[in-house]
Amino acid sequence: MNITHFVENLERGGLERTVIDLIGAQRDAGHACRVICLFERGALAEELDARKVPVLACGKRNGADLGAVLRARRFLREVPPGGVLHTHNAAAHYHAVLAAAGLPLRCIVNTRHGMGVMGPSRRREWLYRRAMPVTDFVAAVCEAARDHFDRDGVRPRSGLLTVPNGIRVERFAPASVRAREALIAELGWPPGSRIIGTVGRLQPVKDQANLLHAFARVRERVPEAVLLLVGDGTLRVELEQLSAELQLGDAVRFLGDRSDVDRLLRGLDIFALSSLSEGYSVALLEACAAGLPIVATDVGGNREIVRDQNNGLLVPVADPEALAAALERLLQAPDLTSTMGRAGRKWVLAEGSLRTMAERYLRLYAQPSGEGEVVLSTPHRAMSNL
Repeated sequence: MNITHFVENLERGGLERTVIDLIGAQRDAGHACRVICLFERGALAEELDARKVPVLACGKRNGADLGAVLRARRFLREVPPGGVLHTHNAAAHYHAVLAAAGLPLRCIVNTRHGMGVMGPSRRREWLYRRAMPVTDFVAAVCEAARDHFDRDGVRPRSGLLTVPNGIRVERFAPASVRAREALIAELGWPPGSRIIGTVGRLQPVKDQANLLHAFARVRERVPEAVLLLVGDGTLRVELEQLSAELQLGDAVRFLGDRSDVDRLLRGLDIFALSSLSEGYSVALLEACAAGLPIVATDVGGNREIVRDQNNGLLVPVADPEALAAALERLLQAPDLTSTMGRAGRKWVLAEGSLRTMAERYLRLYAQPSGEGEVVLSTPHRAMSNL
């Protein structure tokens, strides 16, 4: 197949990492791929350059930009007839549909990587729904998101379904005492430190401020606890200031964007995610692959990855007391954390692999379009009929 992925950009993030890994799997299976970026190319584009996957940028400016649409159309016209257009999230989708009008494509598939929390009344969601009559399939990344879009009237021509994200699980070795000791020494923490870590963009929806407030409470009762934040974003300065105000000192480290997340995860004791909203978190899948117990907020698709009391604990959103209590519980129960870590790794090896996700999408691309809705009920069975 000739597959064109259409994204906003390829900056570092869960969506972008998923797209790049999916393209790698599709290329390995013998398919031709290219990427069109609505805005700039982004930092991760170099990975595709190395594999000689074309990455084309439309350079969209703020507001309506017909020039960007025309550039996208010119790129799409280079695809042989019968190609697949796979878009990611709302803005990329309606721009891509406009650019592709009248072109001989086999099918148009859109993936929504989050929960669409902006609501159908907002301009972006309104434009997105105007593109549904010529959209063959919409794939949500978790059942919670699929149910949300169904209630909000997202009606593609052939199906609204669930295709969970997958990761390269083979990249992730289980966490170990040796890796933890090495990371403690590297970061200059005292021997015996207990590392809580999180990975994600420093932006409001991830609510790392809540995690910092919770961690301040944890430190009062578990003084050997330390906190590692991996990722960068618009809130970095604000979060660093909050850490200083909470007098957390060297117990908190901000590492910024990193390309060695798999290595860092191996050194953690616990993985924490404090988001206000999530789709199907790549960060949680990676934590499972590293065999880490997880404490996560009970939002979006998190409960489809973190089975409460099995491979982690779920806590209410924006509740630092509950988050702190869950972290303390795991820090004080090493046998429980080991059991949870093994359970998470076993699950992700079976259900969260990149290969599984890629096979599901290829079967979806091959489905006849416009022949009635396909509704698939759970992430574990999501593509079993395809």
